[in-house]
Amino acid sequence: MRIAQLAPLAESVPPKLYGGTERVIAWLVDELVDRGHDVTLFASGDSSTKAKLHAVWPRALRLGRKGVDPNAACALLIEAIGERARDFDVIHSHVDWLPLPVLSRTGVPFLTTMHGRLDLPGLPDVIGTFPKAAFVSISDNQRRPLPDANWIATIPHGLPKDLFRPSDEAGSYLAFLGRLTAEKGPEAAIRIARAVHMPLRIAAKIPRAETTYFKKKLEPEIDGEKVQLIGEVDETRKQPFLAGAAALLFPIDWPEPFGLVMIEAMACGTPVIAYRSGSVPEVIEDGVTGFIVDGEAQAIEVVEQAARLDRSRVRARFEERFVASRMATQYEESYRGLVAGGANHA
Repeated sequence: MRIAQLAPLAESVPPKLYGGTERVIAWLVDELVDRGHDVTLFASGDSSTKAKLHAVWPRALRLGRKGVDPNAACALLIEAIGERARDFDVIHSHVDWLPLPVLSRTGVPFLTTMHGRLDLPGLPDVIGTFPKAAFVSISDNQRRPLPDANWIATIPHGLPKDLFRPSDEAGSYLAFLGRLTAEKGPEAAIRIARAVHMPLRIAAKIPRAETTYFKKKLEPEIDGEKVQLIGEVDETRKQPFLAGAAALLFPIDWPEPFGLVMIEAMACGTPVIAYRSGSVPEVIEDGVTGFIVDGEAQAIEVVEQAARLDRSRVRARFEERFVASRMATQYEESYRGLVAGGANHA
């Protein structure tokens, strides 16, 4: 098939550092190309892909020139796919709602994968305006705020089977990987690690909007010994960071749509201790790939148990459930269904 993939422009595909959505897009696109599809990726010019790259903007916005209006870049993305829509059998958008007015008028089958939270004001109005637009969720829980959307599939993320090497060695510290925002739970992670007398290593970026939160709530707790901040990690550094941990702490306080870091840890054989929120029960198998807990006290109780889980079994469940080849197969099925049924009649 001739497939267009529309990526966000905040990060390159794949991202240089942080960026879950763009990383997933990279894995999906490369897998589709390897299967013989003719794929064009609409993304920032510093992206690296096996597909044909249509560079919409010279450089990813987050690491590019300061002061650029992201709406200007997005307008160019929408214009680019509007001009070229007829070059494709199917269009796959990863940029939420903004392209819908244009995509719905091209006559070309399209679908949108929703990568973020959907419990936001105004989104039901969009669903009502585009009732035939096809959507893919990344967990069943993600769908709950918008039950009337035209959901054609739930397709969990998957990453390349050989991207990370598993470790059979018991880890020596607890790990936290993600954005340093209150909803991701870094304060809880620090308290859990201190309670069980284990070092905590934090691999994360500090969003500009969260600088005050970091300065007031987190920085005083980071002593460089028991609690270490190692900054953002790329793919090369992420593998030893996760593989060396006794467990990944995922104490979220929001309806997490998926939680890519959970399956990255599983790929390294590292169990996950996660709060029961959002997609967590769909990703973690309690007592097998980690533990699902209802708060800080329970998290503290299971740290020792998590460290004793069979890491080879954690890795095996990752291979059975969360590899990129499975993800690509499910998307192929969705594309074929849309093409066979006509534009966005699922």
